[in-house]
Amino acid sequence: MLTILGFAMIATFLVLIMMKKMSPIAALVLIPALFCVIVGQGAKLGDYVLEGVGNLAPTAAMLMFAIVYFGVMIDVGLFDPIVRGILRFCRADPMRVVVGTALLAAIVSLDGDGSTTFMITVSAMYPLYKRLGMSLVVMTGVAATANGVMNTLPWGGPTARAATALKLDAGDIFVPMIPALGVGLLFVFVLAYVLGRRERKRIGYLTLDEALEPETETVLVKAGGGGDRTTTGPATATGGAAGSAAGTGSGTAGSGTGDSGDSGDSGDDEVFQGLDPRRETLRPRLYWFNAALTVVLLASMIMELLPIPVLFLIGAALALTVNFPKMADQKARLAAHADNVLNVSGMVFAAAVFTGVLTGTGMVKHMADWLVGAIPAGMGPHMALVTGLLSLPLTYFMSNDGFYFGVLPVLAEAGAAHGVSPLEIARASLAGQALHMSSPLVPAVYVLVGMAKVEFGDHTRFTVKWAALTSLVVLGAGILFGII
Repeated sequence: MLTILGFAMIATFLVLIMMKKMSPIAALVLIPALFCVIVGQGAKLGDYVLEGVGNLAPTAAMLMFAIVYFGVMIDVGLFDPIVRGILRFCRADPMRVVVGTALLAAIVSLDGDGSTTFMITVSAMYPLYKRLGMSLVVMTGVAATANGVMNTLPWGGPTARAATALKLDAGDIFVPMIPALGVGLLFVFVLAYVLGRRERKRIGYLTLDEALEPETETVLVKAGGGGDRTTTGPATATGGAAGSAAGTGSGTAGSGTGDSGDSGDSGDDEVFQGLDPRRETLRPRLYWFNAALTVVLLASMIMELLPIPVLFLIGAALALTVNFPKMADQKARLAAHADNVLNVSGMVFAAAVFTGVLTGTGMVKHMADWLVGAIPAGMGPHMALVTGLLSLPLTYFMSNDGFYFGVLPVLAEAGAAHGVSPLEIARASLAGQALHMSSPLVPAVYVLVGMAKVEFGDHTRFTVKWAALTSLVVLGAGILFGII
């Protein structure tokens, strides 16, 4: 019964947010509360929620101070040269912009933290997508998928969890997987190229001068998914769906939905603010201090000198104090980023209700046991393949901790009974990470969609199919190379 209710709760949540019948925060709180009552454990709801909140509190603290830190870095102009450099490299070509998004996300993912990756990637690329009128869910989908592949780094989390759960060496798991993960990352770049070509076909592309000029005129842009919307943007002579609809130009503030399902927000006054050379918060004389501080912060994260929440807390305090010595200016910067902080931290604590109920009621355990028990006896010798396939849905519908510490040991034991090495099981378990990074139970994904101003349901509809395909490519490459 708990198995059925567990799947029903997850399905209800996904359907409601994808159909936009409820906001993610409301769905994350109300749906598990309802199901907790249905299973007859309503009296324990408070305990489950508090336990979930306790488990996610460090993550929420990390996100709060990380948003403040990177928000200040954006304010003072740290990423402005990156944005300008990428735009010039991409030549205002949507295809190059999407490929650049995948490349930037993959590089930044080397720090092993998804939230940091998404903050930096969105900070750098968001103005380009808005200026060129590109679909924002293409940005979030490509960034999440690239980060998912890179999330398998030994210091990223899943590999360390697998090694701990099965008492193996993380290097023995990861190093042989490098060729398969390389194929997966190459597939992400190919996917970015294809999606970029589709964006180029849809909207055309601006010349470099047109992309950099200030927004001065209003044009009527027909969104690919429906309706006309009025938005500001530079005039262009090149076509695409948006340009032809406007007659003379391509809007930027509210990018069309097209086939990609972008939930652009027309009338956004902050469209190209990342490159505004006139904003009062710029601190050009402190550029190298801010760059050095960021490098030290990321290096400290990789070296695990201190817990990540503590590092971001110290970093945010230093960034505010040095760049804005006056108390009034510090308060203004905190107020400027309060919306992002509240939205993301609120989402994390709401997710704590969902995970707390899912774990506390025993639904996760019953779902995992049912899935493992449903494996046919004849599949025993192929448990590595089974593990890889199961890693897709299981790491999407439950936390990495739940999968690696709760399910993986059971799968490894079943495989050992048929002569399958625990190393093969551990490597196969990494295949689902490309999909995992878009799970509603991953706090970092709310940073991604929140900063990109994309509805979570739109991101899910667009990304899941491509992320699942990427995971299957990694799994297939591992089998082909004899790694799994």
